[in-house]
Amino acid sequence: MAEEEGPTVELRQRRKLKSSENKESAKEEKIHDTLMPERAPKHVLFQRFAKIFIGCLAAVTSGMMYALYLSAYHERKFWFSNRQELEREITFQGDSAIYYSYYKDMLKAPSFERGVYELTHNNKTVSLKTINAVQQMSLYPELIASVLYQATGSNEIIEPVYFYIGIVFGLQGIYVTALFVTSWLMSGTWLAGMLTVAWFIINRVDTTRIEYSIPLRENWALPYFACQIAALTGYLKSNLNTYGERFCYLLMSASTYTFMMMWEYSHYLLFLQAISLFLLDSFSLEQSEKVHEVYKIYIFSLFLGYLLQFENSALLVSPLLSLVVALMLAKCLQLNVKKGTFIAKIMKVINFYLVCTLTVTLNIIMKMFVPHKENGHMLKFLEVKFGLNMTKNFTMNWLLCQESLQTPSQDFFLRLTQSSLLPFYVLVLIICFLSMMQVIFRINGKSLKETITLEDGRIGGRPEIIYHVIHTILLGSLAMVIEGLKYLWTPYVCMLAAFGVCSPELWMTLFKWLRLRTVHPVLLALILSMAVPTIIGLSLWKEFFPRLMTELMELQEFYDPDTVELMTWIKRQAPVAAVFAGSPQLMGAIKLCTGWMVTSLPLYNDDDLLKRNENIYQIYSKRSAEDIYKILTSYKANYLIVEDAICNEVGTMRGCRVKDLLDIANGHVVCEEGDKLTYSKYGRFCHEVKINYSPYVNYFTRVYWNRSYFVYKINTVISFQS
Repeated sequence: MAEEEGPTVELRQRRKLKSSENKESAKEEKIHDTLMPERAPKHVLFQRFAKIFIGCLAAVTSGMMYALYLSAYHERKFWFSNRQELEREITFQGDSAIYYSYYKDMLKAPSFERGVYELTHNNKTVSLKTINAVQQMSLYPELIASVLYQATGSNEIIEPVYFYIGIVFGLQGIYVTALFVTSWLMSGTWLAGMLTVAWFIINRVDTTRIEYSIPLRENWALPYFACQIAALTGYLKSNLNTYGERFCYLLMSASTYTFMMMWEYSHYLLFLQAISLFLLDSFSLEQSEKVHEVYKIYIFSLFLGYLLQFENSALLVSPLLSLVVALMLAKCLQLNVKKGTFIAKIMKVINFYLVCTLTVTLNIIMKMFVPHKENGHMLKFLEVKFGLNMTKNFTMNWLLCQESLQTPSQDFFLRLTQSSLLPFYVLVLIICFLSMMQVIFRINGKSLKETITLEDGRIGGRPEIIYHVIHTILLGSLAMVIEGLKYLWTPYVCMLAAFGVCSPELWMTLFKWLRLRTVHPVLLALILSMAVPTIIGLSLWKEFFPRLMTELMELQEFYDPDTVELMTWIKRQAPVAAVFAGSPQLMGAIKLCTGWMVTSLPLYNDDDLLKRNENIYQIYSKRSAEDIYKILTSYKANYLIVEDAICNEVGTMRGCRVKDLLDIANGHVVCEEGDKLTYSKYGRFCHEVKINYSPYVNYFTRVYWNRSYFVYKINTVISFQS
């Protein structure tokens, strides 16, 4: 029996060996098929090429047309080409004037190196203060614009102001193109991109601030962030080939770093993006390696930005760095556990808790050991904003009164509803969110298919969709609290809504839930993905296109003769070494139009400048001439400018006028008694100084006035009158 069993065992071993060899050969064939896919027929390749070519052409054309539209609208609004240089410069209001003034300074510098040195050691802007303007105000856009203007020989072709605003308008075109591409990548049709652009332009009052303030940092930075979003969307797609993946990775790396250099608050926005990717990694393990590659981009951009931004400590103590380092450490400590098991779910919860704890701990440690300027005023503002604290501080209450820092008004939601954007966004978001939750909390705990087909009706299973749903919810939550953040959220509302109505997968997901049987669901989904956006587009064209054309045809005029007269008088009559004091907004215009030194600037990221602004605003309070004189001379001011618009302000919001806020801060108003004025032996300074009686004439001499401005020379007084 033993001799008979020998051949049988040998035969079994041979069969087992043969079967294993068959499996290995099959695996090799599968890998070979993956690496070397079957070549598609020529007509299919031609269709793909035509689709991509038309889509790219539409994307680029949309961006160019939007940039040209902005240029034409700006010309019509300000009648820009027919203005003198001084009148053009006055159109730059507030902090925009400061940014453009440094661009002018760079062009006047004898060399680029000398210009950069003067900006980094600037003592000709704010009295008694030397600042690194490049670091404090993120002037990298102005440095780049000045280099391009001189290097390309544009100084012989175009005026500096046209070159400057032309770059910003061009970036806005790139912004729109990036949103177009993102929606196209998500939906698979460039029709979604066209609808995204249409919604963006129609709702531009809520999607961008380019019309009101061209040089804002966000207008320079957000186009790069949109490019980063487009690259990240392509990178997260499951069916992306190797070359496409590399291209998306490189584009994402370049745009992330550029975005971080252009805007000082960029790392906070990237922090929200990192949270979205962390949640994506927790919900969809298939893209874990890609997500961690994005984390490496964050770390590289942060440290490179730290070095090139004059060792900017704000980047080292940013929550983004703490979160990314915590995620890296958590990955190293992560155990390999079989997916779908109870232990795996417990490990996910532990990993989530570990990341949150490590992030907070690392951030506290970094702030303890890294010297940095704490944004105390921002923390206090948030405390007051959310009702955690009460204050009579002028700066805090003034910030709370700013329209951009209040909760969104009903008009905002009404405008989005009238353009049909908000209803479709809510519909798309609900379907994608429910589908995402269905995928996350699947009962069997099995891994999803790598390739999701249209028939599956599971749009929430795609990693890029999960990311965008989480990201838009985070941005939307912030926009519901602070209206100024709507400019970050609304553009992606346009993109997500357009993607949804143009995506057959979204309609198929809905039909699968409804269990539609009368009509073939795939066919109906394909029809609706074409018909619905077409109907929306036609209705938008009929209702809003005539309005856009009317805006371009109307010739508006920016007329501010009083400010022009004031600037002309300063340039002709004031000494070169004079220092002017007044409201921060006016000081920005004086710095740009005349180049004279000022006592304050319209910037709100520096505690010292905020304190200066509050002190200078005391000229509109009920304080004595001696107090005002001491404040102004402490900043070496030679001239004081009183604005009639602030002194006699009639505010639409109760308690938000500058003089009201000053009375509250100085104890001249008791809020608990219904804003009842308490006794003050001094009248309001801006009123009293106009009357020209003692003791005001002993300290201040009026040297110029018009309908809007009163200029006083600050006298040299040896002894103060009691």
